[in-house]
Amino acid sequence: MSERPTAAEFIRALRDISDPDQVADVSRFFADGLENTSVMGVSIGKIFPVAKKFAAMPLTEIEQLLDDPHYEVRMGAVAIMDFQARAKKTDAATREALFDLYLRRHDRVNNWDLVDRAAPHVIGGWLADKPRDVLYELAASPDPWRRRTAIVATWFFIRAGDTGDTFRICAMLLNEPHEYVQKAIGSWLRTAGEVDRPRLIAFLDEHAEHMPRISLRMATEKLPKDERAHYMEKNKR
Repeated sequence: MSERPTAAEFIRALRDISDPDQVADVSRFFADGLENTSVMGVSIGKIFPVAKKFAAMPLTEIEQLLDDPHYEVRMGAVAIMDFQARAKKTDAATREALFDLYLRRHDRVNNWDLVDRAAPHVIGGWLADKPRDVLYELAASPDPWRRRTAIVATWFFIRAGDTGDTFRICAMLLNEPHEYVQKAIGSWLRTAGEVDRPRLIAFLDEHAEHMPRISLRMATEKLPKDERAHYMEKNKR
């Protein structure tokens, strides 16, 4: 590997560990079918150690990975972005550039796990001390993966004890039609509720009746059984 890792080197490294017998197993992680993507046959757990070795990759090369048709290559791209965003030595200019790259090429961040890998630190981390209007713009997008980003990015805030944006964005998406956004709503409400249980209860009191049922089921997983049953019985969907 060169001193400044390249997209071509990363792709070769993945090809070296690809296995045609793994294609079907890896494909099941891609939520919306494989019409517009390809699969090499590299299990997800094997991608991240390779990505870590390439964590110094310049952003121009990362963007080339995002343009690749292979799901595993794009997973590697967002993993590298995540590693850079997490690193304490990463300067503010690079963090902002990572944020901009993610949003500018969101068309290539087009699966639930691609969002989940990078949005908390690349998006949420950058916005931690800044206005968060962009999250509400993403929540209003017709693209489900942008809507999922709006929710998932708030993990960074929840970790700091700030749950307001999570509850507000989830309230915006109560009529959400996409399964993987419904699941994000439920999971992040549950996580926010671990930090602020009274606010979760208030949210459920107001919205449980009309929430997507899968969201409600996930949001109430850690409540006592009688409370959970109460909210599930209220639900009309």
